[in-house]
Amino acid sequence: MFRNHNLGEIDEKLIGKKVILAGWVDTVREHGKLIFIDLRDRYGKLQCVIHAKNDDFKFAKEATLESCVRIEGEVKARPKGTENKELKSGKVELGISSFKILSKCAALPFDIHDESVSEEIRLKYRYLDLRSERMQANLQIRYEAINFIRDFLDKENFVEIQTPILTKSSPEGARDFIVPSRIHPGTFYALPQSPQQYKQLLMVSGFDKYFQIAPCFRDEDARADRSPGEFYQLDMEMSFIEQKDILDVVERLVLALVKKLFPKKKLTFEKFPRLTYDEVMKKYGVDKPDLRKNKNDKDELAFAWVVDFPLFEEKKTDGHYAPMHHMFTMPKEEHWKYLNKNDAHKAKSYQHDLVLNGFEVGGGSVRIHVAEIQEKIFDLIGFNDKQKKYFSHMLTAFKYGVPPHGGIAPGIDRLLMVLTGEPNLRELVAFPKNKEARDVTFNAPDEIDEQQLKDVHIAITHTHREVRKEKKAKKVIKKNKKREK
Repeated sequence: MFRNHNLGEIDEKLIGKKVILAGWVDTVREHGKLIFIDLRDRYGKLQCVIHAKNDDFKFAKEATLESCVRIEGEVKARPKGTENKELKSGKVELGISSFKILSKCAALPFDIHDESVSEEIRLKYRYLDLRSERMQANLQIRYEAINFIRDFLDKENFVEIQTPILTKSSPEGARDFIVPSRIHPGTFYALPQSPQQYKQLLMVSGFDKYFQIAPCFRDEDARADRSPGEFYQLDMEMSFIEQKDILDVVERLVLALVKKLFPKKKLTFEKFPRLTYDEVMKKYGVDKPDLRKNKNDKDELAFAWVVDFPLFEEKKTDGHYAPMHHMFTMPKEEHWKYLNKNDAHKAKSYQHDLVLNGFEVGGGSVRIHVAEIQEKIFDLIGFNDKQKKYFSHMLTAFKYGVPPHGGIAPGIDRLLMVLTGEPNLRELVAFPKNKEARDVTFNAPDEIDEQQLKDVHIAITHTHREVRKEKKAKKVIKKNKKREK
């Protein structure tokens, strides 16, 4: 047996009891014939003491920081005046009878308790970084939040359904991550930017309340509030609803989550304001205003809804309209008359964004469920017949009794970043990509075996090293030309 208790269970109730514990060496202090070792696991810490008379004293002397060890001993009350009020186990210590090093730790590349260490080093040795109290707490609260969401939505009769990861590339949103098919040469899957089309098809299928904690993949640049490559969102969709129904259920969910998991936070609004796009742009100049009374107070939370967005961006792209949200967003019925090449910029939509302290933490809309309206939107954004064909499955499905439906997708990583007060969402992700979209723990992306390329019928014309070399050479040439001028 490696242990019969975790360290969170050790307190004065176990005084006089013999226990078996396992964990990591957090600190070592040698005082003459005594060695004090703070043992740590994800549940807590405990001071352990071994005397030189103990046959295992020599093993304790060999223990390095972060070594993985197994300790047997008796729980004892700490001598009066030596209690540690900051620890749950602070009134007791373990008198060691047996000490065994399970795995000795080599010299550490950095101090896991030092928050000034560079992010690049932390990410390279992420498995060590995740041992820190900060990261353990962050991943624990992430788990608790997702667990809370699942329980809440289960009580609201939502069904959790997983949608495919290998899907079809389509001309929408950001750049796709593409996956070549071995079985079908010359064709490609794409990783989903979101389960948008699948969840709408689930509404056609009769699942009137759907959700999933969905992985989303977008080939876009990093920001503090955006992870390059992949992120997770609470994907939700509902049938036979109006916009108010979506906002109401999400508001109840978010309020309940904050009060349960972040009780020290102060809510600026118990009832989230519902502001129009036009009024926030006029008053604040942005569509995600920070409505806190004290902008420097990280414990203040100011949630709000922004609604009545324009259906299209103000400026055209290549002579065509570009959707403000996405191409499946329903225009307001009274604005259907504007769905023509001259007036489409006047149309408002049923888009809604949930904003928090100056961040957009969720976006959604009531969806188009009328095939003719969807066709008009495709025309206005300049889709040709080939591009429309990418969505033929949607238009076909719309022929078979589509319920009015809509949804939203709060970003799990971004929402928790704001709630925890972390500077970027990488602190809420176990193994995130860095700012250059690289996984420095695994050194990915990386080159692959030539046979793997042959299997999927792909030939590499330029390696990433050659491309980087060419770019560098072009920069030098450009720089020299400037000097000549």
